[in-house]
Amino acid sequence: MKQTILVTGGTGFIGSHTTVELQNAGYDVVVIDNLSNSKIEVLDGIEKITGVRPAFEQVDCCDMEKLKAVFEKYPSICGIIHFAASKAVGESVEKPLLYYRNNINSLVNLLELMPQFDVKGIIFSSSCTVYGQPTPENLPVTENAPIQKALSPYGNTKQINEEIIQDYIHSGAKIKSVILRYFNPIGAHPSALIGELPLGVPMNLIPFVTQTAIGIRKELKVFGNDYNTPDGTCIRDYIYVVDLAKAHVAAMKRVLEKETEPVEIFNIGTGTGLSTLEVVKGFEKATGVKLNWSFAPRREGDIEKVWGNVDKANNVLGWKADTPIEDVLASAWKWQVKLRDDGVM
Repeated sequence: MKQTILVTGGTGFIGSHTTVELQNAGYDVVVIDNLSNSKIEVLDGIEKITGVRPAFEQVDCCDMEKLKAVFEKYPSICGIIHFAASKAVGESVEKPLLYYRNNINSLVNLLELMPQFDVKGIIFSSSCTVYGQPTPENLPVTENAPIQKALSPYGNTKQINEEIIQDYIHSGAKIKSVILRYFNPIGAHPSALIGELPLGVPMNLIPFVTQTAIGIRKELKVFGNDYNTPDGTCIRDYIYVVDLAKAHVAAMKRVLEKETEPVEIFNIGTGTGLSTLEVVKGFEKATGVKLNWSFAPRREGDIEKVWGNVDKANNVLGWKADTPIEDVLASAWKWQVKLRDDGVM
């Protein structure tokens, strides 16, 4: 009998790609999403790619009654991958209580229900934001690097949720968890049937790049050219969303099938830092499209440089991000062109 995995936030950017990879790996998937930041049509893309439409429930994880009903309806759920969360850094500064209520209550509800329904493990979607700006001796950053004070309520919810998981399991709860701290997810499925669909003005670099390239945005602003980096622009570890999705499948397999520590933490990235300018130039090279861009002053709260040491994920999970950056950037462009052709954007 197939194992059933619950994917919260499964119609979102990372959630939809992970649902595809889970189904490709032979799992049954139940997606729950309140559709506050995604569209139901994403399920059509998942079905076209895999030939299987995942079960779907429009539920908010903060609604304990409705969440419990999902577990009652699908008693075979044995693992959870938890993506559902509010995720805009700027908005979290303006609406901190919304973020604390949404991001923390949703996890607490899931954890409370897991032992009741004999759910074995949960993969938690965390972030490299917990490291803040690592000191030079901590770059590339390992899982043992110090956790820094969060720069935003969004980042703080990731830290708090990691602690909640560890405290709950330490208390004797019979569940396991893998916490994945990932770097900057980019790109789209090679089929261009699913991808990133930001509402309003994108906060992330790649959607802004592709929207500028296609003419939706007049100009790309590169924030800051006086950082202590080789070309003066910020450095990040950009991870292909499909590679990232496969890391979740590897983590779930580990939780369900191996005898492991009850809580494990892995960095999920490429292990290589790319500057904003390198990404801009890489996009032009990968697509043949010239970008209209200019420098702008630094943006408050931006970290100068961070990239991951991913040896632990490579060696323990047996997973590696190996898609060339040119292919990743080309996939983002293919997705943007499809959005235009479909009249979406």
